[in-house]
Amino acid sequence: METNEQENTTPTTEQSAAERTTPPPEQDAVPVPEQEATPAPEQEAAPAPEQEAAPEDDMQASGESPDEAADTAEVPPAAPAEPDWKGMYARTMADFDNFRKRTARDREELFKSAATDILKDLLPTVDNLALALDKATDKEDPFVKGVQLVYDGLVKMLADHGAVPVDSLGEPLDTNFHEAIATLPSPEVPEGHVMTEVKRGWLLNGKVLRVAQVVVSAGKGE
Repeated sequence: METNEQENTTPTTEQSAAERTTPPPEQDAVPVPEQEATPAPEQEAAPAPEQEAAPEDDMQASGESPDEAADTAEVPPAAPAEPDWKGMYARTMADFDNFRKRTARDREELFKSAATDILKDLLPTVDNLALALDKATDKEDPFVKGVQLVYDGLVKMLADHGAVPVDSLGEPLDTNFHEAIATLPSPEVPEGHVMTEVKRGWLLNGKVLRVAQVVVSAGKGE
């Protein structure tokens, strides 16, 4: 019995080994539907960021050396110096003092010359009174004395305002003070000197108010 059981089990073992070595029946492959390849969306290439030129490239492009570039580099402004207040005050006071003196001098000159026209208009009247007194025969006449008082008062008034007469008789001819209207021979007066005063000259504060009209000697005649 044991022999038969072993015989029965042996083919079974061989059969199982054969089953293990026998390939399985081929199955028909199920066709897979082909899928169209979808193209990927084109992406725009992003522009490359511009790179700043290196400082050395800039210096080479501009033709400057590193030393020159360092010299031209922007230097931070220095802090402003404090003003010299004392010096400014001294200069301002000096300018103001000069202005004050100049103004006072100009005002004084204006006062001196303000009455020039009026005094100049009075000179013909003084000349007429002087001529009348020169032609008077009786100096003791009350009328002549009255004219003399008027003449003296005008001369004093002119002197109070800085106007004084110029004595020209016997003086050398000076075109700054004299106007020669004629030349006559004279045995007494040297040549080139004033022999006759037709109209008297006047000065106002040292300046010529009116030149004198004179006759000049030509010396001794033949």
